Amino acid sequence: MGVYTIMLPDVGEGIAEAELVEWNVAVGDAVREDDVLGTVMTDKAAVEVPSTVTGRVVWLAGQPGDTLAIGSKFIQLDIDGEGDDEPAGDDAPAAEAKAEEEAVLEAASAAPAEPEPQPAGRGSPSPERQPVPRRAERAPAPVPRPLAAPAIRKRAREAGVDLRQVAGTGPAGRIGHDDLDAFIAGGGRQGAGKVRRLATGTTTRKVVGMRRRIAEKMALSKSRIPHITIVEEIDVTALEALRAQLNAQHAPERGKLTVLPFIATALVRGIEAHPGMNARFDDEAGEIEEHAAVHIGIATQTEAGLAVPVISHAEARTLWDLAAEIDRLATTTRDGKATRDELTGSTITITSLGPLGAIATTPIINHPEVAIVGVNKMAMRPIWDGAAFQPRMMMNLSCSFDHRVIDGWDAANFVRTLKTHLETPALLFMEAGQ
Repeated sequence: MGVYTIMLPDVGEGIAEAELVEWNVAVGDAVREDDVLGTVMTDKAAVEVPSTVTGRVVWLAGQPGDTLAIGSKFIQLDIDGEGDDEPAGDDAPAAEAKAEEEAVLEAASAAPAEPEPQPAGRGSPSPERQPVPRRAERAPAPVPRPLAAPAIRKRAREAGVDLRQVAGTGPAGRIGHDDLDAFIAGGGRQGAGKVRRLATGTTTRKVVGMRRRIAEKMALSKSRIPHITIVEEIDVTALEALRAQLNAQHAPERGKLTVLPFIATALVRGIEAHPGMNARFDDEAGEIEEHAAVHIGIATQTEAGLAVPVISHAEARTLWDLAAEIDRLATTTRDGKATRDELTGSTITITSLGPLGAIATTPIINHPEVAIVGVNKMAMRPIWDGAAFQPRMMMNLSCSFDHRVIDGWDAANFVRTLKTHLETPALLFMEAGQ
């Protein structure tokens, strides 16, 4: 037996360190080659670290939330054959456990063994045939670890569910929230059907991974940017009628249109009239970077938290191209496969809670941008037309601006331009100056 060390691998992009998000193993666990040992995060990308050998865990590098240097010791394993290192000195409990284990083995091998049963007519077994303790029986090959995201594993632990019993319907048998919901609804949760008891106790969770990144960025934005938010009511009756007509005619070959591509197009038209909204403010240098290209960030909810994939060069895309790119980026981001380039570089952001969008919101600007457009839910409302109330499909936009560089008057004019284009959707298909 020997000790083998696995180093934290280089995850690319010139990253010098990574945050430990989750361990998938504990000291004493048996692992096989290619088993996932743990997850680390750099910027907004979570990376699973696989084992390169088969063995038993004797040392771990830290706790979730710790920052580890690329190339530093990540985990140590006992392996068959010669190792490449000595056990880490700061893991005395693991070393003691190993020594105790070895002592148990020696005692077992010294104890007299019971004779092996023999067929009738045969004598006692020779000393060479005496049974010996079989070390392999103490550490059977582990059951393959189910594929599931950290959020799924956390839910399973809280519900008392063994994920090895849950059938995954995702790629390669990956377990999703729907799979776990179905298992629990079917009575699979341990203790289901028992008498309910009063809940007691408090659970403390360390803020790590993407949640920490989100917390840091939101705190930075609110502490540095004085926000002004304008909420405007938009009559989208004509827009919804046009969207339904376009979907009926072109959805089979071009894909289905949601309202977001229309809002993205309106945003491009608004920036053509108010280019100062498509900017970044470097508050350290005291400089405003006004961009010609419109790179729209789309705030997207994932299992790990809020991410902002970016539609590059929205000004050059058609309505259907925007729809396809929004759908692709949303899927890629929720699956955790978005690249660093796809998650950076936005010049203005759209955030939407869909049907949960309420009447109004106060969106936080994606620092260092200077504006963000919040989309609230649609609802049929009675609107007075001067003679009678008419049913109209209405939607509110909640737009926040950096008040250091954008005055209230300019912000209101920008929102008015968005309103005009969304209420008269034919304008969305006209180029600037027409």
